[in-house]
Amino acid sequence: MRIVKVDESYKIIARGADEVLVKSELLKKLESGKPLRIKAGFDPTAPDLHLGHTVLLNKLRQLQDLGHHILFLIGDFTGLIGDPTGKNATRPPLTKDEVKKNAATYTSQVFTILDESKTEVVFNSTWLSDLGADGMLKLAATHTVARMLERDDFSKRYKAQQPISIHEFMYPLLQGFDSVELNADIEIGGTDQKFNLLMGRELQKFYNKPQQCIVTLPLLEGLDGVQKMSKSLNNYIGINELPESMFAKILSISDELMWRYIELLSLRSLEQISDWKMRVKEGENPKNIKVEFAKEIVARFHSEVDAENAEKDFQNRAVGGIPEDLTEYKVDVGLNGMGVAQLLKSISFVVSTSEAMRLIKAGGVKIDGKKISDTKQIISQNEKFVIQVGKRKFGKVIS
Repeated sequence: MRIVKVDESYKIIARGADEVLVKSELLKKLESGKPLRIKAGFDPTAPDLHLGHTVLLNKLRQLQDLGHHILFLIGDFTGLIGDPTGKNATRPPLTKDEVKKNAATYTSQVFTILDESKTEVVFNSTWLSDLGADGMLKLAATHTVARMLERDDFSKRYKAQQPISIHEFMYPLLQGFDSVELNADIEIGGTDQKFNLLMGRELQKFYNKPQQCIVTLPLLEGLDGVQKMSKSLNNYIGINELPESMFAKILSISDELMWRYIELLSLRSLEQISDWKMRVKEGENPKNIKVEFAKEIVARFHSEVDAENAEKDFQNRAVGGIPEDLTEYKVDVGLNGMGVAQLLKSISFVVSTSEAMRLIKAGGVKIDGKKISDTKQIISQNEKFVIQVGKRKFGKVIS
């Protein structure tokens, strides 16, 4: 185990955290000098991870580097229920096959951050499937309905007379029971998980086990800077995205939001981040810092070479140049040809022809570097050209 002073370890754990509960207990655990059992749970409800998920994974890696034991919990049992946190309606349950498939992609993606040789992957179906009816009843008897309704999302749904299924009350109990089974010393989760994390403490006490400490981490805002990063809101940066797309999306965030992303996602030292802030304070363009940060993120999920190439590609596009290695689109325009608006939709550069029309009228569409203004322009057979939408979408079209 890496030898680190208690106060230094605590600073690393608390870095970027919203809350640490209970600090005095955590300090005692750290003073023991023993590797702590760090639990973090993920329900495999979707196949891909985005940068919002990596806030928690980064914290696990920091603790892993300190020598603590990481328990990466895949909620293959609780995933069948669906975490009701933040939901205003009962979630449709996933099938076992969906959960299994998503879990497989999770494990392959998380090891871009965690050290696979030092990570214990556990599935809560291992113990929850064997709990049985009597075990479930005993677990349900540990808390009252009134206690469950203290949870914000349940309370809001109850007051709004929206349905709450009884099985949803079981979710926080089952998540808490995971901590009992795993003898967790610390559980890490988002701020929206606080109720569930506290449930783990309470159940450990009920089962006469040492209580876990809790570290809650902020939820990362999406590219819009307002709502939580989410694929459904299309404000996300996926960890499997192409380097050029990842780099460009990071460069698109506001200068203010940049610091939030750096605080929660960068693995640079606090001294390095302080130096970045000082450089901006002294008048340096924040874009320079954004570029350094974007290269760090791209290199983490791809490579240093990819990061350098992504920067070159971005700079090339920024000055109006045409990037190399364009994606080639072969489009069957038919004997009568195809309108530019329809072509843009067919290659997924826009979601609708009306959006394409608007972009054309605004001068946002170019063919071979020249703006087009005629919304009725026709693309004939046997044409080859580079089409551009905005500053970042390029494609080579062969009709």
